[in-house]
Amino acid sequence: MKKFVIAAAVAAGLGIGSLAGVNAALPKPPAKSDAEKSAEADKAAAAKAKEGEQNAKAQDNAVANYKKNKGMAESKTAAKATAATTSGKK
Repeated sequence: MKKFVIAAAVAAGLGIGSLAGVNAALPKPPAKSDAEKSAEADKAAAAKAKEGEQNAKAQDNAVANYKKNKGMAESKTAAKATAATTSGKK
């Protein structure tokens, strides 16, 4: 019985402690100055420009890859045309 009381007390303490921790309010961060806001906006603009540049480069690579590999797979009409020209009589 004594062990049960101790275990119940520990469990109640942990429950109350975790409930208090969840409901605790953190202090609000200090307000940003105009310089900090402008620096953050500049960083965001630079990141957006870099992302746009990388996206354009990836699109260019995809187009070049498509153009390079476009003729690798023969279509049915191309296969018929090559068969007709190679089997012709001299």
